[in-house]
Amino acid sequence: MIGRLAWVTTAEARGRDEDEPLALAALERTGVSVEVVDWDDADVDWAGFDRVVLRSAWDYPQHLPAFLDWLEAVDAASELVNPAAMVRWSLDKAYLAELEEAGVPITPTVFVPPGSEPRFPDGGFVVKPAVGAGSVDAASYDADQRDVATAHVERLHAAGQVALVQPYLASVATDGEWPLVFLGGSYSHAASKRVALPRAGSVDDLFAEETNAPHEASVEQVAVARAAVDVVTARFGTPAYARVDLVRADDGHFVVLEVELVEPSLFLPYADAVAADRLAAVLVGSPS
Repeated sequence: MIGRLAWVTTAEARGRDEDEPLALAALERTGVSVEVVDWDDADVDWAGFDRVVLRSAWDYPQHLPAFLDWLEAVDAASELVNPAAMVRWSLDKAYLAELEEAGVPITPTVFVPPGSEPRFPDGGFVVKPAVGAGSVDAASYDADQRDVATAHVERLHAAGQVALVQPYLASVATDGEWPLVFLGGSYSHAASKRVALPRAGSVDDLFAEETNAPHEASVEQVAVARAAVDVVTARFGTPAYARVDLVRADDGHFVVLEVELVEPSLFLPYADAVAADRLAAVLVGSPS
């Protein structure tokens, strides 16, 4: 059992994390002392915490070099959850290629590094950065908007980003996405999510507007998501928390859109009544 835990956020996210009230109440029931702190607060003594839990640092893509330095410093001073190596891997969506190589079905993805020309699929498609959060710098395009999409890729390249190009799957408009949450390596709960991804535009906030609801995951959905978590576990050990976002491919099967190990919303308000207690038990229990 730990005595003192840091719940890590950022100033712009204060009061905007739906998970936080439920999780903090559950942590309080365990008897642990919790302090909500900003990751970039230079006055925080990270070594004074038994465990540092990275939760809503949603502005990290805009401050990536400083955030990476922070990861290293906290990893050396305390026990970081999730661990720094796991977080670094999850920061860059290049991991999608690793998942595909391991046999995990993913959304078809073309990686476009700086210095290369984008190849767009037929029909609608999405452009997003390899390092990003909250759908910031992601946008969807129609087939006749390739010039605008090319300019988007060029902006990402100018910022040193690898661009990702993915087909806009037909099911997204009707079904949205399904985030599946794993706590301590075990499947916990799911939600349905609809993201207001801008059409040939940009998100001007920490995250794109979402419409969320409870969801009972199917056996196939859990199996696909678990396969992704198993790849993470084999490489880094069991994540304290993981969120695997699924979409339905045009052939009807479920595929991985993203694996969130850094600061994912865990959709606690849409889960069963004791999901927050399961999270608290993982966060205050023995390290993996």
